[in-house]
Amino acid sequence: MLLLRGQKADVTKGRELTSISLQFGWSVDHSSMSIDAAAFLLSDLSRCEEDEDFIFYGNPVARDGSVSHAVAPYPADKESVTIALNRLQDNTSKIAFTVTIHEGERRSHFMQDVSGMYIRLLDARTGEELFRYEYGSEFTKETAVVVGELYRHNGEWKFNAIGSGFYGGLEALCTSFGLEIEAHEVEAAAAVEWAEETALTPIDLRKKIVQITLEKKKLTHVEARVGIVLDITGSMQTLYKNGTVQEVVERILAVASKFDDNGALDVWVYDTHFSRLPSVTERDFKDYVQNQILNNAAIHKFGRNNEPPVMEDVIRKYTVEEDSGVPVFIIFINDGGVVKPIKKVITAAAVQPIFWQFVGIGHSDFEVLKQLDTMEGRIVDNANFFHLDDIAATSDEMLYDQLLHEFPSWLKAAEDKRIIRR
Repeated sequence: MLLLRGQKADVTKGRELTSISLQFGWSVDHSSMSIDAAAFLLSDLSRCEEDEDFIFYGNPVARDGSVSHAVAPYPADKESVTIALNRLQDNTSKIAFTVTIHEGERRSHFMQDVSGMYIRLLDARTGEELFRYEYGSEFTKETAVVVGELYRHNGEWKFNAIGSGFYGGLEALCTSFGLEIEAHEVEAAAAVEWAEETALTPIDLRKKIVQITLEKKKLTHVEARVGIVLDITGSMQTLYKNGTVQEVVERILAVASKFDDNGALDVWVYDTHFSRLPSVTERDFKDYVQNQILNNAAIHKFGRNNEPPVMEDVIRKYTVEEDSGVPVFIIFINDGGVVKPIKKVITAAAVQPIFWQFVGIGHSDFEVLKQLDTMEGRIVDNANFFHLDDIAATSDEMLYDQLLHEFPSWLKAAEDKRIIRR
């Protein structure tokens, strides 16, 4: 079975599998180019809880022996990861599979120089190929790829074909999965030198990364209103005061600048109460959080969370006050789980031209948000959720790729159901 990007496939359901093997293959244009495959054993917080949960050539076997890395046993393949499913620890909820270019930035080796990239999932006992996923034709200057992930679902294992490329190589991937490794000084210096040569401001650099992401996802001709809803409950207080929330606003503004013809990002904050704030643009984003939120005595701050009122106000703005028919992309930042009634709001809003992208940050379990993909009773799937343990440590490339991962499929489904017109 040949998988497509974004496709999820049952691995163990209906099969008697005790172990599986994932075979990686590729061809390179430069004989000096070195590519490595790896696996990250992730908890339900989408992070490696121990350094030993990173399985690669330097740490080829997991502590419990459940996962191992090796040179591929089949002639056409390059490297392999074998998994004894019955030996995996209960706290391993997901395994991410990656490939990286060794010292890619320093050597000017990029994924555009790699062809024929694939991963094959086999029954390790019989050698039968169950799935094959070919990816990478759209890559340019990336040096790392999250190829796919194996994850638990209702007591079974499924595979998600991802194929997302990122900059920063192995270091960026390790950071995104909660690991700390020594920085490669040469690569860091090269990145700084590149930034200086481009003479671009931080917002311009981010817009450039957003543009690359839009090209990959075939969204370059999409017009959309973009809004951000910021949790301002008590547990967020440090993130407001240390500049993390200001940084988030700036990073999302780059998305709005590409999607919205007026380049404006609509902003809400909420705890038990909510406030609709002035939109932010490239002209006035500096110190926006300090000036418009922290210094604003009229905003209720650092209480408990209550999401439905602010969600209703978002719906009211785009479907009553400013009903333009343009698709709406809402990014909802939350660090402590949400109240269950949001399900009712999201279900009712499925007929509206609004897509809700929830981003969980921090260490909560996000029980309600994890159920968004399986919610029933909606004409289209209008909401998605992903978790970032440390949003400040997540690269722009990875953030934008995950933010825009399901938006394209919603656009198509909403257009098919005549919820939006493009």
